[in-house]
Amino acid sequence: MLTRNVRILNFDGSVKSQEKLIARFHPEILELEDLGPKARLWMSKETQNLIYKRIESSSSEQVTFLGSGDFHHLSSLLINQIKEPISLIVFDFHPDWDILPPRLGCGSWVTQALRNKLVRKALLIGVSSEDISFPGIQSANLGSLKDERLEIYPYAHHSTTVFLRRVPENKSLKLEKRLLSTKIIWDELKDHNLEDFILAQISNLPTKKVYVSIDKDCLKSDFALTNWEEGKLSLDQLLIMLKIIKEKLDIVGLDITGDYSKISIPGIIKGAISRLDHPKEVKADKFPQDLINSTNESTNLKILELLNS
Repeated sequence: MLTRNVRILNFDGSVKSQEKLIARFHPEILELEDLGPKARLWMSKETQNLIYKRIESSSSEQVTFLGSGDFHHLSSLLINQIKEPISLIVFDFHPDWDILPPRLGCGSWVTQALRNKLVRKALLIGVSSEDISFPGIQSANLGSLKDERLEIYPYAHHSTTVFLRRVPENKSLKLEKRLLSTKIIWDELKDHNLEDFILAQISNLPTKKVYVSIDKDCLKSDFALTNWEEGKLSLDQLLIMLKIIKEKLDIVGLDITGDYSKISIPGIIKGAISRLDHPKEVKADKFPQDLINSTNESTNLKILELLNS
């Protein structure tokens, strides 16, 4: 059972600055800001090993804050510390299932997590970004859809056409196959009663033990101001699903990303890719830092309150 302890992997200062959270939950803070620029967006094997050494003495069976969604690939490292079969439940605006390099990045970490044979199944919930449209869908890990190893449920998204790639049958989507393409019709959360939906999904998981990863960019900007686009879920909708997961399953690890921090990237190439990869307009940039902090902190506190209830 997930303990109620809280820790912060402090790569960017975004959660460490949330004074109410610190005062109420007294998190363990692991200082990693010196590795933050190297770890942001993606990381080398060398950086990965340095992080492993710094966190190995800290228990993974707690709620872990990772900071900005630029560090979401740390979830894959935390999952690798679990030595028993688990299912993975991810709430995110993006699918993070790319198959192109870099291998361990915030856009490919779900693909890497699925390489771990102890991860029996993954559910991606709330994904609604253009990453599941053409052309982004062309580099998606479509093979993971085979045998329902992965299921993906956008909150709302128009149908998508995939060209010259096989799309396996999967109960989370409908397929219209053509000569050189396949049309994907998504099963949208907006069409479901969310309590019934999540109960149905967790009843089909192959394990009772689960790892949960929450990227707050799945939420509307009233509830999260992030380094990425604005999601479509309300906080109440997220909490409804999380409450049922907590009651019905054994959460052995949980992480939260989607706080906001100014981007610091070393090197010309990585800096240029960062500018291309991040959306040109980020809603958080329009607000003062104290409002960004209070908005994200309020959501973090409500998630922690639910987990501790």
